[in-house]
Amino acid sequence: MSRIDDSKTFIPVRIAVLTVSDTRSAGDDRSGDTLVARIEAAGHRLAARAIIRDERDAIAAQLRDWIADADVDVVISTGGTGLTGRDVTVEAHRDVYEKEIDAFGTVFTIVSMQKIGTSAVQSRATAGVAGGTYLFALPGSPGACKDAWDEILQYQLDYRHRPCNFVEIMPRLDEHQRRK
Repeated sequence: MSRIDDSKTFIPVRIAVLTVSDTRSAGDDRSGDTLVARIEAAGHRLAARAIIRDERDAIAAQLRDWIADADVDVVISTGGTGLTGRDVTVEAHRDVYEKEIDAFGTVFTIVSMQKIGTSAVQSRATAGVAGGTYLFALPGSPGACKDAWDEILQYQLDYRHRPCNFVEIMPRLDEHQRRK
């Protein structure tokens, strides 16, 4: 549900998109393309984009690189959130989280239930914060990426969304590191 306060000014955020797949390439990354199109249509900036194989250490390393990059505010990954042996994106995300956003997975499941019924139970979508950067791990299907963006992220990444949103607290995400 949109609760946009038009009296507020939109603040674009810089978003990196990471596709996790053993089989995708730049030419057939439909989920990544879906996210990039929505990010840009919303007025945000694509900060970076990469495709990485389903390797836990490589995924975590890419996340850490983007967390350390002052030009990246948000990372959205797609793929590797399922239940098979090669699905290690959730574990890689949790390797770098300082805080997990527990309700993200719950809200994503509720959204998914409306679209795919009880098959939503197979998703392990997750989110967290590290180094002042938001991290979201979405399933690898274009439909799941659309659902996550259209129903959750487009609102939470919009400073004008009320009663609250992720953008308004961005300056405070790493405040614990600035204290002396």
